[in-house]
Amino acid sequence: MRYIGLDLGTKTLGISTSNGIIATNYLTLRHNEDYDYLVDEVYKIILKEHIDKIVLGFPKNMNNTIGERANITLEFKKKLEDKTKLEVIMEDERLTSVVANQALILENTRREKRKEKVDGLASVIILQSYLDRKVKENE
Repeated sequence: MRYIGLDLGTKTLGISTSNGIIATNYLTLRHNEDYDYLVDEVYKIILKEHIDKIVLGFPKNMNNTIGERANITLEFKKKLEDKTKLEVIMEDERLTSVVANQALILENTRREKRKEKVDGLASVIILQSYLDRKVKENE
């Protein structure tokens, strides 16, 4: 089974892939809130990489409520499902960007480069979290 992990940021979409064991960074796409463009680009990757499932980060508020970013993400999910005809699994992404930033700081990544890499790394964390939980459920 092949997976794609997505972290929809305000300016970029972080993309990771996995064969079901380890998530790896694939690509980061810039966007100007052109979600149709993003869906088309993700669809191309899905076809190229023979993806079976989509895992999309769900940016809930810390108090577990759904805010503006989460509503935008739900609309993006619907567009993805309509285009790809694949299941889109929503994965709680609270604090993934914080963890990604901390990891990049520990690597001594310069601030300008961190901004470029954070959504890609966050997508890896989102997808790996899903995969790890799935393994535990099957034990």
